[in-house]
Amino acid sequence: MNANLVKDLPEARPEEWLDTLIDAENVTVERIVSHGHTSPATGWYDQPRHEWVTVLTGRGTVAFEDGEEVTLGPGDHLTIPAHRRHRVAWTAPGEPTVWLAVHYD
Repeated sequence: MNANLVKDLPEARPEEWLDTLIDAENVTVERIVSHGHTSPATGWYDQPRHEWVTVLTGRGTVAFEDGEEVTLGPGDHLTIPAHRRHRVAWTAPGEPTVWLAVHYD
């Protein structure tokens, strides 16, 4: 199947849009579309697998529990080790932010 990660994006909605592109034993690949979305103010992601994430369009900021913040734009990528508590603190309002996330062991 042929598809494009940044065309025919879903319209803005109350929640982020998540497409699971690959779900295998040792790896999951997701496309996430944010329209000004952030993680809930209470709580952190604490994932059992490593995550490599890149921004394809838009901009977003990932905040870590230790106070570090990383802002990503098109082409920027970040590796988040398993169990490093983090959240999405900001995504660009008024335009889609398309993330490609790879979760792996």
